[in-house]
Amino acid sequence: MRIVGGKYKGRMFHPGKKFKARPTTDVAKEGLFNILENRYEFSTKNVLDLFSGTGSMGYEFVSRGSKQVTLVESDFIHYKFILQVLETLEIENARVFKADVFKFLKKSHDSFNIIFADPPFDLPAFEKIVDAVLSAGILASEGVFILEHPKEYDFSSHPDFREIRNYGKVHFSFFEK
Repeated sequence: MRIVGGKYKGRMFHPGKKFKARPTTDVAKEGLFNILENRYEFSTKNVLDLFSGTGSMGYEFVSRGSKQVTLVESDFIHYKFILQVLETLEIENARVFKADVFKFLKKSHDSFNIIFADPPFDLPAFEKIVDAVLSAGILASEGVFILEHPKEYDFSSHPDFREIRNYGKVHFSFFEK
């Protein structure tokens, strides 16, 4: 896994064989961040990375200068890996929570300009994620929620759906309130 842009571009991290997470591909990350960098000034944005896995997307947001990045991961091994990487890079504007995403959404009182979620594709509650995030009251005005998902899911009929971008097998659906 490597960071593909920004201050930490080129830095590589190896999660190890115990990892169950499927990191977002470099091509997909580059494509997504090309879109986001043309739309947002990261230095003013608070970002939430749900189902963080390796933490890859969170590191990309930090590397590109986001104001604050919050990562949420329920798996202890993944959580510890994220903490290690944040410490190695000496990142101070990121925090990580070991928590169930759905419980975190119910308890959080923070506001985020960009929310990204890359849940396990076999998650039983996969289709409930969009409404859980958008109804939590944590997406800032003019904020965006981006969901990474396989092509089998189609969210285009959701009232807050705005667009979809495809990068091979990776699909990103964008939602705004």
